[in-house]
Amino acid sequence: MLQSLKKIFSNETSQNEELENTDIDILAGILIEAANTDGNVTQDEINQISSSLINVFKEKPEEVEMVLSKALDDKDNSRSLFYYTSKLNKSFSHEKKLLLIEVLWEVILSDNEVHDFESNLLRRLAGLLYVSDIECGNAKKRAKEKLKIL
Repeated sequence: MLQSLKKIFSNETSQNEELENTDIDILAGILIEAANTDGNVTQDEINQISSSLINVFKEKPEEVEMVLSKALDDKDNSRSLFYYTSKLNKSFSHEKKLLLIEVLWEVILSDNEVHDFESNLLRRLAGLLYVSDIECGNAKKRAKEKLKIL
């Protein structure tokens, strides 16, 4: 028990947790969280997430499949937005955060419906990632253009 307390106070557990979670784990988690905000993750949303992780964030297809499967299994055990954004703020540039916001909009828009919860989630995420409302709105416009939504 004493060793456990020493680990807690020496921060060893948080360092190990940091090593276990890579950018792709965090990205997949936050994208699945966005897709699940309306209570339903559709195949279109999963396809959009997979495509974005591979084409936009340049992740390996086999790794994306594995990580997405894990994220889908854990979707009901969601973590706080702060968990995701604190890690993203440490490792992402502002441009990469803008790209993430755009991809999140693409995922949300992929089922052709934007629920109030989804809009609220993006607004909160943008704030936690230090992305302005104007930048978030522009990312939404770009996502609509990519998906050819009026």
